Amino acid sequence: VTHSIPACIHSMTINGKQLDNESPVSIFAVNKCYETVQDGTFFDGSGFAALVREGYKVRSDVNITLEFRTTAAHGVLLGVSSAKVDAIGLEIVHGKVLFHVNNGAGRITASYEPRGTNSLCDGKWHKLQANKSKHHISLIIDGNLVHTDNPYVQSTSADTNNPIYVGGYPADVKQNCLTSKTSFRGCLRNLVLTKGQHTELFDFSRAFDLRGVFPHSCPGAEH
Repeated sequence: VTHSIPACIHSMTINGKQLDNESPVSIFAVNKCYETVQDGTFFDGSGFAALVREGYKVRSDVNITLEFRTTAAHGVLLGVSSAKVDAIGLEIVHGKVLFHVNNGAGRITASYEPRGTNSLCDGKWHKLQANKSKHHISLIIDGNLVHTDNPYVQSTSADTNNPIYVGGYPADVKQNCLTSKTSFRGCLRNLVLTKGQHTELFDFSRAFDLRGVFPHSCPGAEH
């Protein structure tokens, strides 16, 4: 077993002596337990989760689905880049969700802005689906579809080879399809990437790098 247990532990004793959880000698990726908890992974706004160490290849088609909950108007949701310009990125900027794609010829963006007083940053769960099919891109938020015209119709493949960064990314990592450096604060769940017939549900507790991210433990309300 190479990953941590997603659980709450208390009242641990060794040889009859109770361990002091309040003042540990060292601590890593351990958060407090919550009175009310929901399924999901908590991002505290300071870091990121890094998935697929060997690099994720977006290429011509990818469909991304996830659910998010936040009260912040800014935050990185997901980015996959390359050493060149090819990349994809999902982010919240000024309360809008942006889906950026660069197949090598230039960045295009699908932007979803909630109508009226509706907010995506209301602390409630929202469903997101971002789809790239060759040079076409679309974004569906809570069932509302937006898509954008792509002038670069000859360029169809995002040749990425870097890890998937979720909720933020390290300062020394280049992200060609994200405009924000702000780490996401809130909860994410049910992150699924689909390519053709291959569907992959990502478990954050199996990320190869986690900073400020607490898998399987989402506080029931903002604290």
